[in-house]
Amino acid sequence: MSTPASPGQATAGFLNTDWNPRNVPAGTTTTNVVLRTADGAATSGSLYEPAMPSDTVVCVMHPREFMACHYLIPDIVGAGYAAWSQAPRSVGNDLRLEHEFALHDVAAGLAHLNSRGFRRIVLLGNSGGAGLYAFYAQQSALPGAERIARTPGGKPTQLAELDMPAVDGLVFIGPHPGQGALLMNCIDPSVANEGDALSVDPALDPLSPASGYGGPKGTRYEAAFVERYRAAQRERVARIDATARELIERRLSARKRVKAAGAAAAAKDRRIAAHTPIINVWRTDGDLRCFDLSLDPSDRKFGSLWGADPYASNYGAVGFARQCTPESWLSTWSGLSSNASLAKTAAAITQPVLVVEYTGDQACFPGDVRRIVDAIASTTKRHERVRGDHHGRALSADEEPGRLAAGRLLADWLRETFPA
Repeated sequence: MSTPASPGQATAGFLNTDWNPRNVPAGTTTTNVVLRTADGAATSGSLYEPAMPSDTVVCVMHPREFMACHYLIPDIVGAGYAAWSQAPRSVGNDLRLEHEFALHDVAAGLAHLNSRGFRRIVLLGNSGGAGLYAFYAQQSALPGAERIARTPGGKPTQLAELDMPAVDGLVFIGPHPGQGALLMNCIDPSVANEGDALSVDPALDPLSPASGYGGPKGTRYEAAFVERYRAAQRERVARIDATARELIERRLSARKRVKAAGAAAAAKDRRIAAHTPIINVWRTDGDLRCFDLSLDPSDRKFGSLWGADPYASNYGAVGFARQCTPESWLSTWSGLSSNASLAKTAAAITQPVLVVEYTGDQACFPGDVRRIVDAIASTTKRHERVRGDHHGRALSADEEPGRLAAGRLLADWLRETFPA
């Protein structure tokens, strides 16, 4: 059903006093749809169309977050373009998120937009949406036979047969280098025993004064500690990778035995074959750059996306990759195994690209952004820096939110790159 937007009604989700409230322009038409993906999952989307029809649509999506009220939608529509916000198949839950299957969600949304007559499609990846959309751009540019055939966990992706509509441009707002790459930087390697969330190797403890921790004003890590810490982060990820693969192999082996034995299969094998284990990954908020602001310096404040108390954020229940299936760990959160990293996909991006970096971002650091921009193959790429935190909020009370400047940059870039 299509309805015209009115202040406080169809777009009331944009009205939030904590987020600099703005509505979509008067005359905007909002259409909500539910779609079925090629692999049988359900996904949904909201299409915002300006009063004057446009043949160009800007898509916003995150692999696990709800984006229908994304703060840049008013800027997109206000610039005269349609905006498409898509929800993934599992909103707010990455327990079973495998990026290869999330590409089916993206493809279903873009096929729907093609069916509605949109001639040009621009993908806008904000935060974790950057890794998803860059992955889509890479795979959609390949012939079916050259696309990734199996997930890191071994499942057939069905990408070879998938209709993956082409895209005409990409925008990355506050991008991080992929969810696995993000976790590689912030996972705490001082966990001495994966089965004990409180176990600590003192030699790697990021919150120990002996390591250089001194709170908001006095934390300084020596280069030698940083090097050992980063190496240990890779080692911890590699250990979890190995555990994930062992669990997958255990289940697959049991399934083979059940299939071979038929009705005579042992009950134990049947249980193992049916069971999907869950991996608990504790202590994933230990990026040294969040505490030592001299590392890759920027306008950011002490602390991470999860707060300024590293004990609460690192030892608490909420955090990146807290619970995963073995398959979702390998596909999404492993910095060693995931295919959805800008390091692996950016070289395939040849379309016009806009990258907007927030200078106070606590998840996307200047060095990360430089590497992303340098890796993008496009000869028409633009990199802008705006004061703001990861969510585009103001860094101080006396300045405007960075998201407003980002919206103006986006609108100008769209008009220059995709004129009506």
